[in-house]
Amino acid sequence: MAAMVPLRAVAALFLERQHLARPRARRLTPQRLVRFVEDAGGLQLDSINVLDRAHYLTLWSRFGPYDRSRLDRLVYRRRLLFEYWAHAACLVPTSTLPWWRRAMLDYRSRHTGWSGWLRRNAKVLSAVQAAVRANGPMANADFEGRRPAGGGWWSWRPAQHALHHLWMTGALAIHSRQHFQKRYDLLERALPDALGVAPVSSEEFQHWHLERSLRAMGAATELDLARYLTFPRFAPGTRRRALRAMLERGEVTEIEVEGAPGRWLALTRDLPALARAERVSSPSEGTTFLSPFDSLLWHRDRAARLFGFDYRIEVYTPGPKRVHGYYTLPILHHGHLIGRVDAKTHRAERRLEVRHVHFEPWFAAAGASPAGRGPVDRDAALAGVAGAMGSLGAFVGADEVSIGRVTPRRLRAPLTRCLGAARPDEQVRRAEDSCYHPRT
Repeated sequence: MAAMVPLRAVAALFLERQHLARPRARRLTPQRLVRFVEDAGGLQLDSINVLDRAHYLTLWSRFGPYDRSRLDRLVYRRRLLFEYWAHAACLVPTSTLPWWRRAMLDYRSRHTGWSGWLRRNAKVLSAVQAAVRANGPMANADFEGRRPAGGGWWSWRPAQHALHHLWMTGALAIHSRQHFQKRYDLLERALPDALGVAPVSSEEFQHWHLERSLRAMGAATELDLARYLTFPRFAPGTRRRALRAMLERGEVTEIEVEGAPGRWLALTRDLPALARAERVSSPSEGTTFLSPFDSLLWHRDRAARLFGFDYRIEVYTPGPKRVHGYYTLPILHHGHLIGRVDAKTHRAERRLEVRHVHFEPWFAAAGASPAGRGPVDRDAALAGVAGAMGSLGAFVGADEVSIGRVTPRRLRAPLTRCLGAARPDEQVRRAEDSCYHPRT
């Protein structure tokens, strides 16, 4: 058994592996894009666009404003990443194709609820694949047919079922997106040489899956491992057997984490990194906002354990029952989650509306962080939040950033003073470097 590891060291290494040790400090490059997605295990996609798409926001959180069209070219032309299911629908590195090919092949034989549908719709499956082969990239809308009566996922048209199944099993891949709608093509045309990539064995895939998750988190419980990369859902006992083998070979070490009972695990080669993380004075330098679908938040209970931050997305909560807002972004400042921002982009008006900024009670009261690293300088934090607002405004193309409610209300005036009246793209550094106001 390794020595006791402080919880703050686990949090610090998690932030480092998630490329949040210096948020918005370095610009996005192809190499940094691939390195981040390799380290995180995936870049989650989501259709909600009230502020911006989730994967765009996740990269902004790390790298600040960048050219979305250039990112799309890196993904859908240079094929540095490709779409598959990892935590949910994600972009994953093309370099990991040998492992995800195994998941695709295994999906064909695993019982996934498709058996009855496939028996009844074998002709539909063949016809859809033939149409894509003949016509090139196709979207759901390219297939004629009415939506069946009823609701839910199983109300998809047969062609939509077929496209999804062919994608999950590796016959098709996502060629591109138009207005965020997927366009499918044959795997070998979307990803040249893909069929020449030899898939790893099932055992090698299980080992790699655990290794990737532990690498991304630094240290984790078994529940963390199950909730991080949630696809595929391994058969009962499969993950535990693979983990036992890694422990026996010395690749994984069981550790104790101070203040967090239960069995924690880390890659043996990461033990020096955990020791270094224990010595850092601050686990992160800078301020940013996190998408609700950020990989740092994939397992909400883990965020609560490491940062003392209880986060739930309220998109699916009825309006009157929402506490913080429709699409809230946690605020990360110097390694602390100090609050959340509910924001909306008004594209026609070129305005970023910050509907509500809700600071955590401990931060508002200038108290100690639940993460256990003492109080946070409130003036510097408010300046950092204002700077992040300006940066986000520049990223979404806003000429104006407006602030609505702030909780507690007494922090609205100093936050507004920090934001100032300048254009977002002119103001980012000024808000962070020059903001001054009396402590309230």
